[in-house]
Amino acid sequence: MKIAVDFDGTIVQHQYPKIGKVMPFAFPTLIELQKLGHQLILWTYRSGKELEEAVDFCKENGLEFYAINKNYPDEIFDDTISRKIYADVYIDDRNIGGFPGWSLVWKVIKNNDPFNIKELHEEFSAYSRKDTLSEKLKKLLS
Repeated sequence: MKIAVDFDGTIVQHQYPKIGKVMPFAFPTLIELQKLGHQLILWTYRSGKELEEAVDFCKENGLEFYAINKNYPDEIFDDTISRKIYADVYIDDRNIGGFPGWSLVWKVIKNNDPFNIKELHEEFSAYSRKDTLSEKLKKLLS
């Protein structure tokens, strides 16, 4: 499976342009997913020096990606190719509901299980947020 993974807010805490603290279980989970044969694509807003720093940081933590901001390693962008990365799964803190945490990501991908909305809700609420997802939605809708 191709898995596109964001960097800031997903692999590390969001401190862009600095590199934040590593998110709990990020590297062990991603390394194990690679061992299972999944292709990981670093899919990030970063470019230039900041991108190089992120790639080097991941390498220092034992993680090398199949591709970086590309669909495959040798892809060359021009105006005729979409910037959108193709993947089977996208792991990003900007998903609806936010980043659910690496333990839930591991469970869903390893077991090939669809998201259980109740489990996602519980994991998300317990992860690092004071308000539950439903409370946040209520506030947004009121």
